[in-house]
Amino acid sequence: MIRALCLCFILSVTSAQANPVAEAEAAVAQLQAAANALVAADTAEDRIASLTQTVRAYEAGLSALRGGMRQAEIRARVIETRLTQDEAKLGDLLAALQIIQRTPAQVLLIHPSGPIGSARAGMMVAELTPGLQQQADALRRDFEDLTLIRQTQDAALTQLQTGLTGAQTARAALATAMSEREGVPPAQPDRAMLQALLQSSDSLSAFAVGLGGLEQLPTPSQNFADLRGALPLPVSGTRLRGFNEADQAGITRPGLVLAVSAGALVTAPVAATVRYAGPLLDYGNVIVLEPEADTLLIIAGLGTVFTRTGDIPGAGAPLGLIAGQAALSGGIDGGQTRRETLYLELRQNQQPIDPAGWFVNDED
Repeated sequence: MIRALCLCFILSVTSAQANPVAEAEAAVAQLQAAANALVAADTAEDRIASLTQTVRAYEAGLSALRGGMRQAEIRARVIETRLTQDEAKLGDLLAALQIIQRTPAQVLLIHPSGPIGSARAGMMVAELTPGLQQQADALRRDFEDLTLIRQTQDAALTQLQTGLTGAQTARAALATAMSEREGVPPAQPDRAMLQALLQSSDSLSAFAVGLGGLEQLPTPSQNFADLRGALPLPVSGTRLRGFNEADQAGITRPGLVLAVSAGALVTAPVAATVRYAGPLLDYGNVIVLEPEADTLLIIAGLGTVFTRTGDIPGAGAPLGLIAGQAALSGGIDGGQTRRETLYLELRQNQQPIDPAGWFVNDED
């Protein structure tokens, strides 16, 4: 029985997993670099471009830190579970060894198996000693790893709060810089006709079709078809539903629905003319981009809009922010509990088309 307990105990030790402490430390370094970039942005020649990069850097660092915290929490729970299981097994094993140790030699000698049985028992104890030492070393390593992980988590929570504050500061500075831009958009639509279209449209599709009937605005000189498969998503997110994929209520939409972080920066995937920027129906703030004639890229669900109707932002230019603010919490979620959704629709010749394959980092 003792041999079986020891064997089971030794086999319960698993191999080391990825180092979550190193991941968290690397993420903290990213956040520190973003903080330095925020300070430098005040003196940058192109402050808007610098702040845009700074916000992106903060978001990348925060995402990496949350990922490291999740891995650390998973690793800690695995260690704690293993220690609990090993504690019971070790208790059984030590109890058996204590029984052998307390048994008088005279009793062992008159054991039914006689002196041979006593000798075998002694050999079994000698056999178990190296295994017990190995297991003690493994337990010590587990305790040390768990202590280090918990210390790292405490420090990461503090850094996460600092990073969230820094990201909010950078976003606010970007919003201010965008609002202080001089000049007017190079082309302006007929405001009366645009307002009439807004009031008469009962759906996003009707509004998009109606835009096609308004006066054409200048668009960037480019072949949009050549960009297929190379467009970045306007914001980092996870696909919830694809083209014409029904939601839980059975409603389908001819576009992508992404789960995104609250307050995240939205940027232009491609140089385009802003045909409309503002509130629309129940979609929140909507931005309609026209990268070339008869092609519309619709981004819906923003909380704050930076760009203006008639602007021609370049690829990567800031368009606005997702609604809400990131919430700090502990636990396995890594400090991010607030999620929002962004709707993305691509239309050509007034018809929606499947965006799948157009965006380089669009993942199921």
